Amino acid sequence: MPAPSSVDGTADPATGPAPAPGGAAVPRMEDLPAFLRFAPVPVRERYDGWAPELQIRFVLDLARGASVGEAARKLGRSRQSAYDLRRRAGGESFARAWDAAAKFARDMRGATYEHMRAAPSGIATVLVPGLYRGRLVGHVQRDDLSGAMARLGRLDRLAERIEKEGRTEALRRVSEALGPLLDERPEPGES
Repeated sequence: MPAPSSVDGTADPATGPAPAPGGAAVPRMEDLPAFLRFAPVPVRERYDGWAPELQIRFVLDLARGASVGEAARKLGRSRQSAYDLRRRAGGESFARAWDAAAKFARDMRGATYEHMRAAPSGIATVLVPGLYRGRLVGHVQRDDLSGAMARLGRLDRLAERIEKEGRTEALRRVSEALGPLLDERPEPGES
């Protein structure tokens, strides 16, 4: 049985979200991420304007990691018009949502690579989203070798220094750099 809703179409807090016209439940404001809890900038209805739905989609694209230009272009708007909307009177809530979405995207980008710095081998397994026609259909597990490549680059630079400097000092530096990696490996014959 559908949840009863109030006259204005909002959900009764005791029963949960109100059903949408298509039958799907509309999420409550508290259930939305912080960057989507904003009042769209009041604008006149125009064919090339920033309707409230477009403002929400723009903020969502920013949260997914798109640049301002990419997010605006995806909606058929210009980067400059997005910045104009942000500066417009009544756009304070939109500006806060914009900033929160950009921060969310930065945090997510940083979180995906944070575990690689701690990986001893530099090889990490990451989940890559699988998309089909613009929709998420699953995730693919892949090895990310960027940490290992960074370590190999450091070893190459050390090898160049060995050739330029005297062997004893450079070999000491190499053994210090490789010490943590070599300590993790068991000696032959140990288990």
